[in-house]
Amino acid sequence: NEKWNSQIQFADQKQEFNKRPSKIGRRSLSRSISQSSTDSYSSAASYTDSSDDETSPRDKQQKNSKGNGDFCIKNIKQADFGRREIEIAEQEMPALMALRKRAQGEKPLAGAKVVGCTHITAQTAVLMETLSALGAQCRWAACNIYSTQNEVAAALAEGGFSVFAWKGESEDDFWWCIDRCVNVEGWQPNMILDDGGDLTHWIYKKYPNMFKKIKGIVEESVTGVHRLYQLSKAGKLCVPAMNVNDSVTKQKFDNLYCCRESILDGLKRTTDVMFGGKQVVVCGYGEVGKGCCAALKAMGSIVYVTEIDPICALQACMDGFRLVKLNEVIRQVDIVITCTGNKNVVVREYLDRMKNGCIVCNMGHSNTEIDVASLRTPELTWERVRSQVDHVIWPDGKRIVLLAEGRLLNLSCSTVPTFVLSITATTQALALIELYNAPEGRYKQDVYLLPKKMDEYVASLHLPTFDAHLTELTDEQAKYLGLNKNGPFKPNYYR
Repeated sequence: NEKWNSQIQFADQKQEFNKRPSKIGRRSLSRSISQSSTDSYSSAASYTDSSDDETSPRDKQQKNSKGNGDFCIKNIKQADFGRREIEIAEQEMPALMALRKRAQGEKPLAGAKVVGCTHITAQTAVLMETLSALGAQCRWAACNIYSTQNEVAAALAEGGFSVFAWKGESEDDFWWCIDRCVNVEGWQPNMILDDGGDLTHWIYKKYPNMFKKIKGIVEESVTGVHRLYQLSKAGKLCVPAMNVNDSVTKQKFDNLYCCRESILDGLKRTTDVMFGGKQVVVCGYGEVGKGCCAALKAMGSIVYVTEIDPICALQACMDGFRLVKLNEVIRQVDIVITCTGNKNVVVREYLDRMKNGCIVCNMGHSNTEIDVASLRTPELTWERVRSQVDHVIWPDGKRIVLLAEGRLLNLSCSTVPTFVLSITATTQALALIELYNAPEGRYKQDVYLLPKKMDEYVASLHLPTFDAHLTELTDEQAKYLGLNKNGPFKPNYYR
């Protein structure tokens, strides 16, 4: 099955690539759209591709089997496929399923009207159906123009959700879908679930009065959280917001454990490279860098690290990596991986000095780390080898292999384990419950971290999967440590 999945995925990506150049002309990217929402993101096995039918979903009238047409997706007929995808995802998302069981009786989100803007994949579908089981009404759009799994969107629409999304939207479609979610007669959202901050941005721009009814915003991405802190600083944030991006479980899973698995996956799928004995430089030794280095070292690569922060640099040294400046090793390394979250980490001067066949890729959030624009000059030749793989050739015949045009490697070229997304989705669900049910005045108009107790609860819901058994404190031990027996066990600043 695995093999079949990957073949479907490559076929899907080839078609997506062939169609992209024609779209780019029509799509002038405005500054307001967050970069992550246009980053190409392949969903595991999307059976569907937009090439089977060129009419825009906006021009089609579709209804589900119950005669409801309050949605806009590619093709409602694919709902059965999508349902199967969702059922597979449910098996790897134990915590959400446990949450449904525990909270179905009391419906903690009864009366909640959630408007959401996230990647629309089988995993998000499990989250949406959980919110619905907990009593919420949901309307949803995609936060990325490439990442929607059309068949999953169809299954959601068939299940009665108002979903506005399809794979390969134009930028105009992107904002139109968000608007259709928000601007509805007789329905007003009271909670926002956002990934990247575009939905929040749109409501601020178009419907600022809606914030009178909104109890809070839950935001899961680095970019979106950054935008919220900017609003807060400027005194423009008029509702409480929950930053789930920086909760400990999400940070560790999304950045450290996820990248430890997906870095090898992304490189193998695109280049079939052998890692043993290869010299690799990893720029940045934060959570993502640590994950990448651990995986590469285990495969027998010789790993160098660059870092600006002396604490992270010392950690790299203690973990057995050579700490270098990029210009000291750029001529000899076989692979360059960026994960700093900064810009211009690998500039043209370094690209010029790389050896023939060097693989260059980015694991950081946005596509600013590798200066790809500097490679689009007349003397260099670009050859597309396969989906997401380009050879850039110098006049003397030297070539480098650039992956995903410097965009996020693991979202563009491979997949993210469902279990990792389970952690994120459970955190989002609990943050929504917390903000929605909080008594007046507990949260002011500011950005908050998820309470430590909730973070520990997310972790505990995932333990049964591993048949893991937690030790309980005795009353005497709890008193000795000055803790409550049920937690929280660590201070808020503990990572």
